[in-house]
Amino acid sequence: MTLQSTPGELRIAHFTWEFPPAIWGGLGTFATEITQKQVYLGHDVTVFAINAENRLIPEENWHGVRVYRPKIINLSPILKLFSNNDLKSWGEHISFFSRVLGYNFMSASTLIHSLIQRKGERYDIIDAHDWLGVMGGMVVKKELDLPLIFHIHSTEFGRSGGTGGSQTINIIEREGGVAADGIITVSYAMREELQRLGFPKDKIRVCWNGIDPYKYNPELVSMEQRKLLRKQYDISDGEIFLFFIGRLVSIKGCEQLLHAMPQVIKSYPNVKLVMLGVGDLEHNIRTLIDKYNLHNNVILRTEFVPEQERILHYAAADIVVLPSLYEPFGIVCTEAMSMAKPVVVGAQGTNGMREQVIPNGDKQCGIHVNPFDPDDIAWGIMQLLDSEEKRIWIGRNGRQRVFEEFTWDAVAEDTLQIYREFLY
Repeated sequence: MTLQSTPGELRIAHFTWEFPPAIWGGLGTFATEITQKQVYLGHDVTVFAINAENRLIPEENWHGVRVYRPKIINLSPILKLFSNNDLKSWGEHISFFSRVLGYNFMSASTLIHSLIQRKGERYDIIDAHDWLGVMGGMVVKKELDLPLIFHIHSTEFGRSGGTGGSQTINIIEREGGVAADGIITVSYAMREELQRLGFPKDKIRVCWNGIDPYKYNPELVSMEQRKLLRKQYDISDGEIFLFFIGRLVSIKGCEQLLHAMPQVIKSYPNVKLVMLGVGDLEHNIRTLIDKYNLHNNVILRTEFVPEQERILHYAAADIVVLPSLYEPFGIVCTEAMSMAKPVVVGAQGTNGMREQVIPNGDKQCGIHVNPFDPDDIAWGIMQLLDSEEKRIWIGRNGRQRVFEEFTWDAVAEDTLQIYREFLY
């Protein structure tokens, strides 16, 4: 899709928490890409982001995006004096909530007092991302009566695996939904979840996330580079490289994947699985590797690697397996498809990957599985193990689908169109 000029410059403020160089997940990736596209389209974009450990530049122009990172102070000692039971249960992690509060209120104050009242700047719309940024957006809306978009990338209910999670965060999300003029979420599966949770139906709009297919391009990775990476993991030319990438947490389905591996290996002993990620389940995963004696077939690498190395992993892999139990969109799926790799994805419940992946027909680009069922995960993987030709065909279909539906150009256009629905 080619970017089109949109009528009338908008002045947009994002409350996004994550922004380069402080990126920990999909939210940071989204904020990075969408803001640059908005600038490219001729709009004035300001970002309010966390000043990690107060060591980052408090104000800069980053590729045309104005970025403010107000320094914050530790509110934890005072916050503990009037916290509810939920926050008290956070223990030492209440310091994180303190940083979130400080970031939101200092950012809102900077926008209201420094930029608008003192410098006379004008803003048309606020885009606040997740509970981490919506409080600042709510303050600005109340003070200045600016339209507010609540951009929901996931919910506390979903992140907690349906157990409810933090009551405090749930309340912030619900109040953000009430206060916002419009709600953007990242998949139709997420729209269904928000409706079940009681968010106002008439406010919700869906806009998928995207990928840069010119960066995630298999043609940019040589065969020599791929062979060197496979050699690093002791994967020979005759073995099939399965790749899992994601946080090592329960909602990513990493334990279910390991429960599936003995069945896969029994029929296809030439398979090796590389798991790349960090998280609280590292000990559980190592225990399962021991339990099933998977040391010769599973390699666990627990570190965060830079983007270029992730791209190299996709290029070297034969199949990408992402059996998430909860995945609002699933940018790793889009990355794998852009790298022309066949994917096996979780497709139950709130899972945006089932919207990305066509599981059959002439445009098939992957396999849908029930991520709660290790037998079904094993079945899905084995559907792709017999034929290299089939894997190549499915991978090509995936890359074509990315160009048709999941470019950042398309995301930027759709987002701006939604903004304009809610301008006063």
